[in-house]
Amino acid sequence: TASHNPPAYNGLKLFDRQGRVIPPAVGHEVLAAYRSQAATWAPYDRLGRVEAVSDPQGGHLRRLLSLVPVETIRQRRFRVLLDSNAGSGSLLGRAFLEALGCEVLLLGGRPDGRFLHPPEPTAENLAMVAQRAASERIDVGFCQDPDADRLAILDERGRYLGEEYTLALCVDWVLRQQRGPVVANCATSRMVEDLARRYGVPFHRSAVGEANVVQVMEQVGAVLGGEGSGGPIDPRVGLVRDSFVGMAHVLAAMAVRGLAPSQLAADLPRYAMVKRTCPLPAGRLPAALAAIKSRFFEARADERDGLRLDWPDRWLIVRGSNTEPLVRLIAEAADPAAAADLAAQAEAVLRAEAEA
Repeated sequence: TASHNPPAYNGLKLFDRQGRVIPPAVGHEVLAAYRSQAATWAPYDRLGRVEAVSDPQGGHLRRLLSLVPVETIRQRRFRVLLDSNAGSGSLLGRAFLEALGCEVLLLGGRPDGRFLHPPEPTAENLAMVAQRAASERIDVGFCQDPDADRLAILDERGRYLGEEYTLALCVDWVLRQQRGPVVANCATSRMVEDLARRYGVPFHRSAVGEANVVQVMEQVGAVLGGEGSGGPIDPRVGLVRDSFVGMAHVLAAMAVRGLAPSQLAADLPRYAMVKRTCPLPAGRLPAALAAIKSRFFEARADERDGLRLDWPDRWLIVRGSNTEPLVRLIAEAADPAAAADLAAQAEAVLRAEAEA
């Protein structure tokens, strides 16, 4: 899968028998074996077996339906725009929404990878989808990435709520039904941490990557976890990021609470987030992180995954990308100007290091 990335970054995503992305320690073993060119050979007749699955969606669909008040949602007859963008999400997406009695306006329903727009579900890439949604009198819009593990949300007017709101909306709804620990990665909006505090449950952070999130979820017995890039993980369905889980919890909240997506979002803690990328030679990253830590010496530092700096009213994370030759920078604050200023200061330090 290349997921949301260009074809040059195509690669493999490995799952174990539990249906989860292999844990970090196992992943390192696989990489070490690959890099050493070590291989365990087997005779041609002992390579394993192939099993044809006649209904690959059925089990997933049943678990999703078990999460939600099906009849309550069906009574609302929601009009839903689903943008699968010619990725894999349309098959289960349509079946799930129709099982909930939704009227589905499907965009990019043929899963052939011929994307209708750039595949990452950002505001810029979804501009045309948002225009279409605004003209269609929808109740909600769901926009998936090509492998359907991330979900961005459009409200009832076609306005982009974004990916960060997906996990926060799911956490808010799940904790109204069931209290328990919540896990998010260290690059996820503080909305999730604030919601955990609102409902009086433990909050835990992990390194970036769903395998890391799942590892912490299992350690603490989390009721929900995920990443702010639009990937909720509900252990009742599976230990993977799942756009369909996001749809399920948002539709349930809309139906039971009788609120539109914009109203659900307005009930969440409010922050402004700024995301930047900066080219930086890989060898310069340690020096760059040290320079940023020195520049913001008054902040509380966390170095489990790149460098995260926390203040009472804002935070910043700088880390090397797992998928591209870039450094990613995220700043968040209650005040948009403060978030932009923090990002600009950090980016200036990175650029100085890149030119050094």
